[in-house]
Amino acid sequence: MSKGSLGVWRAGAVALAASAAVLVAGLVLGGSVTEKVIPGLGDAGALTRWGLPVSRTAMDLLSALTVGALLAAAAFLPVEGGRGAARLSKDAVGYLNAASWIAAGWAAAAAATLVFTVADVLGQPVGDVLTGSELSSYVGSLPQGTALMIVVLLAVVVALLARTTTTPTAAFGLLAMAGIALLPAPLTGHSASAANHSVATTGVALHVAAVAPWVGGLAIVGVHALLRRDRLPLMAGRFSRMAVWCYITVGVSGLVNVIARLPDPVELVETNYGRLALGKIVAFGVLGFFGHWHRNRTLPALDAGRPRAFARFASAEAAVMAAAMGLAVALARTAPPAPAEPESAVKSLLGYDMPPEVTPVRLLTLWQFDLFFAALVVVLGGLYLAAVVRLRRRGDSWPLARTVSWVLGLVTIVAVTQTGVARYAPILFSVHMAQHMVLNMLTPIFLVVGAPVTLALRALKPARIRGDRGPREWLTAMLHSRYLAVIAHPAVATIIFVASTFVLYFTPLFEAAMRNHLGHIAMTVHFLASGSLFFWVLLGVDPAPRKLPYPGRLLLLFVTMPFHAFFGIALMNMSQALARGWYTSVDPPWGTTILHDQHTGGAIAWGFGEVPTFIVLLVLAVQWYLDDQRQARRMDRKADRAAKPGGRAEDDELAAYNARLAKLAERDRAAGEQTSKGNA
Repeated sequence: MSKGSLGVWRAGAVALAASAAVLVAGLVLGGSVTEKVIPGLGDAGALTRWGLPVSRTAMDLLSALTVGALLAAAAFLPVEGGRGAARLSKDAVGYLNAASWIAAGWAAAAAATLVFTVADVLGQPVGDVLTGSELSSYVGSLPQGTALMIVVLLAVVVALLARTTTTPTAAFGLLAMAGIALLPAPLTGHSASAANHSVATTGVALHVAAVAPWVGGLAIVGVHALLRRDRLPLMAGRFSRMAVWCYITVGVSGLVNVIARLPDPVELVETNYGRLALGKIVAFGVLGFFGHWHRNRTLPALDAGRPRAFARFASAEAAVMAAAMGLAVALARTAPPAPAEPESAVKSLLGYDMPPEVTPVRLLTLWQFDLFFAALVVVLGGLYLAAVVRLRRRGDSWPLARTVSWVLGLVTIVAVTQTGVARYAPILFSVHMAQHMVLNMLTPIFLVVGAPVTLALRALKPARIRGDRGPREWLTAMLHSRYLAVIAHPAVATIIFVASTFVLYFTPLFEAAMRNHLGHIAMTVHFLASGSLFFWVLLGVDPAPRKLPYPGRLLLLFVTMPFHAFFGIALMNMSQALARGWYTSVDPPWGTTILHDQHTGGAIAWGFGEVPTFIVLLVLAVQWYLDDQRQARRMDRKADRAAKPGGRAEDDELAAYNARLAKLAERDRAAGEQTSKGNA
């Protein structure tokens, strides 16, 4: 075994020992393994009490390492071969092979966690669960069981495909799949039952999505340093830039999670859950110090050709991260403090109490914070404005109208996701339909006219290494991909825009989405994405695989918009309520009947289509006029060039057209004279 490999195993053993020690201490201090067994109640036994957190820690660590190895292959190491034949480097392929083995371990740890979870829920020993029929019957009925089964399946797919992947696009796809597999397990824990579970669920999703690449990325970069492989300064620099954003996301989402579960700061020191959360806060501060040291000391040392300092410091930081992940598992096994007052049935479903009777003023003033869409608006607004500032500093111009349009689009998102509209939307179908119409048919118009793709292509810098793929190259590759060529086809985009509405509301999907916060987010994001895709094809400001002529765009608009009117009429004529089970559970005492409210929602869907149709017609008229003006100026410039000495006559399109007409006239005249002679 080489010295570098020995260093990797030594660093891994230290990190594993730190994680195990903190996990055991957290479980004991939190009381989850020292609970008194009540006679007469089922007891899963000591094996489950200790085996479940151990397997969960292993699952979290292996998932982070899988993401880190895929990140190294897809993003940290440069691509070789250039644009025409992009391929992964030898080291990148090696990390993909490592990701295959690690993902297999991830799947095994998730399967063990599944078995221990079923045993813990049923209060039966693991042996009885494995030999009986409980495992197969409860996997589909328990949310935790279903989530873990999804993790197992996705991890197995990553393990199998990573061994045959050699292209950057495929590696990026595996990274996306691994990122999706991170989320089901943590989102079925305490976050789903927190007092404000909408904020808590989103906070946990952001937290996990930032922790895994941060921890896994550092571990793989540390391995690269210990093995003394090439391009370490490049890998470390790219990881450092990503780690800054991961650190900010982890801090903000962690703070949101703590506030959602511990509204009283005193509970940080008076409860077991609070003390463990306080320990995580301390670990977060220590990791911030490590990151500051890296950026100011070890990265300059790498550039100076001294990698050993970075390797040692990264190994110590990885041990602290592993300990923090062990502490996080112990925190997840510790029950948060019970609310001071019992929750109502409505609050357990919505995450907040039943609001007062709906009025226009309350729709505007009764704000409801939604972390996901608040973060989305901040990120989209920040990136857009940063790109505009970069262009201005470079001396390039950017139309003010596009910036105003983009900001208006973000304002409409805030107007229906953060105000009283968001508070009443889960309760009243009519308010939900107004939210749907805005996000699906109004917001995308402003966002598309803002031309974000064009702005990104102008603002992003090319990759520093020739043939490599940076953000600009990845964006260009996506615009030229077969996948985008298919979904951005006018027929496909129209079908997605129209048919998905009918499929969602006239199937059980709608009620399932309303009962789950993540499902509700997915439904709302789909409204926004499908509308943006359709209006991108229709308005066509940004580059697209296929451009429709303006008459074709008008035809597409007039063919598509009536379908939303048909949808509204169908709702208005229904005799049975949609998602009756959900709306019966949250039926407000001050509201009208469920069916009458849904008829009102149908009327909103029927009448709302006039607003976006008018805006689109106005935008198309302006675009058509400006396009004609550009065509006329281009023809004038070509004619001027042709008139200059040395200019080519064929560049003057008008003169060439007149010459063709003259030739045709001369040919017709000659033919007429020949005919006359023949008759004579």
